[in-house]
Amino acid sequence: MKVAAIQMRSGIDRDRNLADAERLIALAANQNAQLVLLPENFPLMGQHEEDKLTIAEADGVGPVQTLLSRLARQHRIWLAAGTYPARTDNPTRVRARLAIYDPSGALAGQYDKLHLFDVQLPDGRESYLESRGMEPGGQLVNVAAGEAMLGCSICYDLRFPELYRQLVAQGANVLLVPSAFTATTGAAHWHTLLRARAIENQCFVVAANQGGVHENGRATYGHSVIYDPWGDCLAEADTGEAVITATLDFASQRALRQRFPVLSHQRLAVATQPSTPPLVMSATKLS
Repeated sequence: MKVAAIQMRSGIDRDRNLADAERLIALAANQNAQLVLLPENFPLMGQHEEDKLTIAEADGVGPVQTLLSRLARQHRIWLAAGTYPARTDNPTRVRARLAIYDPSGALAGQYDKLHLFDVQLPDGRESYLESRGMEPGGQLVNVAAGEAMLGCSICYDLRFPELYRQLVAQGANVLLVPSAFTATTGAAHWHTLLRARAIENQCFVVAANQGGVHENGRATYGHSVIYDPWGDCLAEADTGEAVITATLDFASQRALRQRFPVLSHQRLAVATQPSTPPLVMSATKLS
């Protein structure tokens, strides 16, 4: 499977961001990508966390979801759409949702970010409070896409390795990490964490990041990247807009897991909280 990770520098205008995403998805499709991943917050990088409420969409309704479905169908691709703000029963909270569409444009699965980025960085100059306008999801999600079983995660989830081991226990062989990693934390930890998740789980990792200085003043790290199950880098961007591609060789992955069966050697059980059992969503295979 040929995959693409799209890097954006989203701003405060949703319609302009969607136009940029449409253009970049077309570039990826023209490079014969079969699976395309958008970054976290691709429709909006607002001035405040609460700004997400202004563009939140109910299930199956709204310009973001309509566009994503159309583009997946138009280009005959699997489209994993970073995150958009999904409405909840609480009018003051949204969920950060990763939606995956199949080549017919149908929704194949969706995952809501489990871990919210409520932190103050060590330098004391940056702090973030996603919980001001968001609520966490409550479900782990794998999505079947041809030979790929897509393990879903979002940005800050990357710091919780037990999430990925549970996804792999349920069959994941490709880990998706749409992100808006800050410039500070990205420089310190981005490559280390992504490469570790690839190596320890013997998975491909596809990570699409925001990259650059945004209209709201926030700086994100960029360096969208694709790793193979041995931890080798297959493709990497710099900062700013980018489309990177790589071909995932599942036969080589299976051979590695047989020759070096680290996953079967695990002695400690990975606990699954009753409220977050892994959910596998199957979808039509690539033709």
